[in-house]
Amino acid sequence: MIREARLEDIPQIQKVRNSVKENTLSDPNLVTDKDCEEFLFERGKGWVYEIDDQIVGFSIVDLKEKNIWALFLDPGFEKQGIGRKLHDTMLDWYFEQTKETVWLGTAPKTRAENFYRKSGWKETGTHGKGEIKFEMTYNNWKNK
Repeated sequence: MIREARLEDIPQIQKVRNSVKENTLSDPNLVTDKDCEEFLFERGKGWVYEIDDQIVGFSIVDLKEKNIWALFLDPGFEKQGIGRKLHDTMLDWYFEQTKETVWLGTAPKTRAENFYRKSGWKETGTHGKGEIKFEMTYNNWKNK
């Protein structure tokens, strides 16, 4: 089941974030519970996917920077369409709020890179420490 993230979900969101095998954090303390709270409730919105009261994936979009802040799945729940549902719910909501182009960065040569390409994201350069920068326009999303 997919639903909007709540404050009490942050510990499970952090657990999923730190369980991934690609796009790992060099230091798990770089993303604090307070950061999650800010992005979920002040800067944008997030969603979680639950199975038997366990969060197995989440997505968070940042309206302030027009950025996908997070889309992560517990590795044991990949390839079941959960990431697609979280992605689509997040972008539908984002483009209901604004028609501004949204962007994200992800590591090259990862499943995430392939996922975003297949989802219609356009590569526009690099971001940060060698990440690929992708963008999605309102028209590309609505005409997918």
